[in-house]
Amino acid sequence: MSNVLPPLTLLQPPTLAFGAGVRGQCADYLSRVGTKSVLLVTTVSISPLVDPLVEQLRAAGITVETVDDVPPEPALSYFNPCLARLDAADFDTVIGLGGGSVLDVAKLLAAFAGRDQAIGATFGIGLLGGRAKRLVCLPTTAGTGSEVSPNAILLDDADELKKGVVSPWLVPDAAFVDPELTLSLPPAITAATGIDALVHCIEAYANLHAHPVVDLYALEGIRRIGGRMHRAVTRGDDLAARSEVMLGALYGGFCLGPVNTAAVHALSYPLGGRFHIAHGVANSLLLPHVLRFNAPAAPTRYAEVARALGVEGAGDDSEVAERGVELLARLSRDCGIPQTLSEIGIPRDAIPSMAASAMQVTRLLKNNPREVTEEDAVAIYEAAY
Repeated sequence: MSNVLPPLTLLQPPTLAFGAGVRGQCADYLSRVGTKSVLLVTTVSISPLVDPLVEQLRAAGITVETVDDVPPEPALSYFNPCLARLDAADFDTVIGLGGGSVLDVAKLLAAFAGRDQAIGATFGIGLLGGRAKRLVCLPTTAGTGSEVSPNAILLDDADELKKGVVSPWLVPDAAFVDPELTLSLPPAITAATGIDALVHCIEAYANLHAHPVVDLYALEGIRRIGGRMHRAVTRGDDLAARSEVMLGALYGGFCLGPVNTAAVHALSYPLGGRFHIAHGVANSLLLPHVLRFNAPAAPTRYAEVARALGVEGAGDDSEVAERGVELLARLSRDCGIPQTLSEIGIPRDAIPSMAASAMQVTRLLKNNPREVTEEDAVAIYEAAY
């Protein structure tokens, strides 16, 4: 039968709590499963969120050691020394409390602590050999969906390119997704991380490996993020808006394992790797131009994306899809995200080398609904310039 659905495997945390205040369940959960000692991975900048959790853990009789120096764009040059200095540490559980970079480092520390496998040998899909430590994630941004995904990203300094470890061993044992943890997030970070989450959903829906099970998460994520992101950016104290965007980001995280992203992410990696542009900003800059490039290959899919964003009115799929692209560009602009590569200081003569680097991200480019050549990548960067 030609229409038989392909097999799909969903990997999600066995314990997943969502909603205002659920972070308070973390210490009870860890106590219940017999945790004795925790490595808490975070950043100093969110210490007001860290301190209550540490107090709760210690009140439950759990010892806590902290790594609080995770940089915004962690690289191998940070991760390997960090792992080395933990070799003698005694902990049975790793907690990640922070944004996507923090969660990715926490996931990788849990996987590689006490193991001989080199991280460079695991970049790609299914190459990680296991994980000895329990892993718990509490996101403080509505963005990467790392708290429920099998992915972790690091910058390879030598190649100036972000690379991913994708493995079932990176799915946390528990995730506590609490929108209250995002209330103090500044507007610029709210916007960048929100766009990243939105791109996860869009690229999972318009994807060569799209699947009806994942489509449900992707479209609902688009509706929720697209409908409330501007308010979450401009009215950061609005818990209802924060909750909608965070739920949408969670749905985007569900999409990453079975389907994953495509050319927007692939082309954004050189911007982060070489020029240290925030990941969500890079995605936002490239999104309209990649979507316009892709639209002829999947007009119906992109029209459905547009409708999920709230586009109304008549027209064929191509016209509706274009109105969706225009809405996305307007949303990005209204949220204060830069709109061009020149605006963020990318030199035009870097475009050829960025295109060459993007072509290395084959694990994502293979998902794109339209083949992207190096010449195409150059044209997309030029359009974004």
